[in-house]
Amino acid sequence: MGIVDPSSSHTQRAGPPPGREVRLLALLLVALLASPRSAAAQADEIQVYDGGLSPKGTFNLTLHNNYTPSGSTIPAFPGGIATDHSWNGVPEWALGVTDWFEAGLYLPLYSIGTRSGGSGPVLDGFKLRFLFAVPRADDRTFFYGANFEFSYNARHWDTRRITSEVRPIVGWHLRPVDVIFNPILDYSYDGLKNLDFAPATRVAYNVSPVWRWPWRSTPTLGPCTTSIRRLNRRTSSTPWWTTGRSCWTSRRGWDSVSPAPQTNSRSS
Repeated sequence: MGIVDPSSSHTQRAGPPPGREVRLLALLLVALLASPRSAAAQADEIQVYDGGLSPKGTFNLTLHNNYTPSGSTIPAFPGGIATDHSWNGVPEWALGVTDWFEAGLYLPLYSIGTRSGGSGPVLDGFKLRFLFAVPRADDRTFFYGANFEFSYNARHWDTRRITSEVRPIVGWHLRPVDVIFNPILDYSYDGLKNLDFAPATRVAYNVSPVWRWPWRSTPTLGPCTTSIRRLNRRTSSTPWWTTGRSCWTSRRGWDSVSPAPQTNSRSS
């Protein structure tokens, strides 16, 4: 759920209305991504970045919480956490540095679930985030940006202690429909050939300034060199309220966008 800071909202979006070509491109993008993929491990957050930034000098807090009612009972790796009936979450602290840059910290990352040797709450690590985006992305028809994350992981959360993420942001506010694409690349500092491609998409219908109906996908295709072969694996779909670093997770439901100070506009 995302909440918009009223200081960042405007009555009209900048730029000319999108043409038929832009609308067609957005629909084709969604259609290309709407193909089944297989399931993998889990994640602390599930969100698609829309380029919204905190106003300069404003601290924001977003709480990410997700639960898997039905998942794998076997951890993705020895000592890991099984996704079945697991609860993952993290507070996201953010500061607007300029009108085009926001710094963030995910701390503490935590999980409640079953793992090898026990069950219960555990700490998973922390992440640093640096978000760059075109100013006033919420007001533009076409917007873009990029997010960079650097993670320190507990052994039960990831087999790699240090990982990072590069998340390009491209989207259109088509009024009343939003189409947003994040072609994410995950990196574990073990060679460029092992870059993990995880494109995420969100399509949302804005019913009112307070409510929108979103559809999101957060697939993980694996290393770029093997992503094409992974497309042929069997489908694994999960409800919108579940989590998981799954190779295809589609979610749909209501998002509340209630105006309130010192909060940001990203959804999870």
